[in-house]
Amino acid sequence: VPMGVLSCMKYLMFIFNVLVFAGGTCLAGMGVWVAVDPAGFQDIVAARAVLRAGAWLVLAVGIALSLLGFLGCCGALRRSRPLLLL
Repeated sequence: VPMGVLSCMKYLMFIFNVLVFAGGTCLAGMGVWVAVDPAGFQDIVAARAVLRAGAWLVLAVGIALSLLGFLGCCGALRRSRPLLLL
């Protein structure tokens, strides 16, 4: 496999993992916002327990995606197979 192809794959994996990290961070931010904002969503969320549980679920998924994206970025830059397989 030519060296240029491996270098391109490395940077494409890095960019993809940065996008996953950014999406996870946005989801985590929205989850925190919905869970703790007393003026905005709290009136809607307090009325339905399913929405309150959904806010915590979005927060958990966002944190998991952020962690996954961060480890993927580290794995792509260091060419670490275990981090990429994680």
